[in-house]
Amino acid sequence: MTVAEFTPIVFAAALLAGFLGALTGLGGGVIVTPVLALFLGVDLRYAIGASLVSVIATSSGAAAAYVRDGYSNIRIGMFLEIATTLGAVLGAFLATHIPIRYLSVLFGIILLQAAWQTSRPRKDVSVMHPPDSLADRLKLNGIYNSSDGPQPYSVYHVKTGFGLMFGAGAVSGLLGIGSGSLKVIAMDQAMRIPFKVSTATSNFMIGVTAAASASVYLSRGYIDPAVAMPVMLGVLAGSVIGSRYLARLSVPLLRKIFAVVVSLVGLEMIFNGITGRI
Repeated sequence: MTVAEFTPIVFAAALLAGFLGALTGLGGGVIVTPVLALFLGVDLRYAIGASLVSVIATSSGAAAAYVRDGYSNIRIGMFLEIATTLGAVLGAFLATHIPIRYLSVLFGIILLQAAWQTSRPRKDVSVMHPPDSLADRLKLNGIYNSSDGPQPYSVYHVKTGFGLMFGAGAVSGLLGIGSGSLKVIAMDQAMRIPFKVSTATSNFMIGVTAAASASVYLSRGYIDPAVAMPVMLGVLAGSVIGSRYLARLSVPLLRKIFAVVVSLVGLEMIFNGITGRI
């Protein structure tokens, strides 16, 4: 395949990845990495490096719009980024020492878990959980704009969420997916933050996480500009488009998109890892 053929294909895939990443908080890498590795024959570590660059672009494109519209909770994002950044550096270091086929299987397992967690119905937090005093001291509770007007919400299980974010950061460094899927799960399921706020805050956070792990990949030569450039431009354009549709879509629809896309990609990555096709 020539460069003239390769570049528009990668750009189109990245455009779709950025659109879905902005809608669901996935960060784009969940589609970019498999497309590059499975269909275009790019080495998985170079695909992960390009994906991390795209994640930074996604965060830049979507986060500004979400902050402007009042969806992102910046205090939560800044607090949890401490854990994700530390985990990202550790994960990026481990990724250079783990065989590619094992990375592929791990990628798939993580995505299937994220899809399963997202598809589970949420319980009524006002009945099941007492207020979190740590959230009150850190002033993490907030208000977001819904179709019914401003809606206040409370944050629960702050310590649990912080620990899960360290794991999400490590997965980001290992797999180059921005760990947006796990961040949304941690905020939506563990910390009981509204899904749209979780998605928007995830997009705000993933750029910092990806930048931490991308520095390790760059130092080891796993970021190729010929691959990373069309990926970055496509994801950036897609994330800007996707961010404009978030407020118009219902939460159940977002959950279905999230679960279906992640499940299909996860199964594909597991199959190819086990059979040695990646």
